[in-house]
Amino acid sequence: MRLVYLVTYDVSNDKRLRRVFKLMRGYGDHIQYSVFRCELSDRERAELITRLADLINHHEDQVLLFPLGPAGGIREHEVYNLGQPYIPVSHSAIVI
Repeated sequence: MRLVYLVTYDVSNDKRLRRVFKLMRGYGDHIQYSVFRCELSDRERAELITRLADLINHHEDQVLLFPLGPAGGIREHEVYNLGQPYIPVSHSAIVI
């Protein structure tokens, strides 16, 4: 089962910040400056954490992963917003 995670980060060095941003683009949707929405399996979550751990300075930086429940679940539709609306990712079949 894939869970949705809200991943936020605060990285104090510009070089590390760019590396974290580039890594995160491969795992999820960029929502705001240092915020991504990621649908991850247990294996993908463990892989992401390992890769992030190699990039950040553990004394200066912070990365948080907030589980929001199953992908396409009700919590994605319970997001409260101010200003521009949050539009959940639609889940549909892709026919090739």
